[in-house]
Amino acid sequence: MVATDEDALVCDFAETYHILNFRALPARLAARLACGLRPSSRIKQKLSGAKEDIQTALLAHIADAVRMLVWMQSDDGVKGRNRPQSIAALLLGETNASKGFDSVDDFNAWRASVIGGNSDA
Repeated sequence: MVATDEDALVCDFAETYHILNFRALPARLAARLACGLRPSSRIKQKLSGAKEDIQTALLAHIADAVRMLVWMQSDDGVKGRNRPQSIAALLLGETNASKGFDSVDDFNAWRASVIGGNSDA
């Protein structure tokens, strides 16, 4: 953890345990305390590669679902135009924010690229 981001670990120890110098602790105790940090702590998020904590990601997905339901009831949604951009995709850095397909052929082409082989199966 120290090699990954010492500053994040120092901040997490200070915030969680009110310890400003974790190096003054015995190594086993420091390791035990580091393992006990919340999954949303700075260092654990960095180690897992998460861009946001789970609560923020879930709220973004809920907001996307509500926006999609409202959009589907609008004139634009009925005609399939001006689809709202995904908040979750922007927040989490996903490049392909669209979860829909314009046609069956588009879906089959995507499916074939993911699983390989014949798209007619």
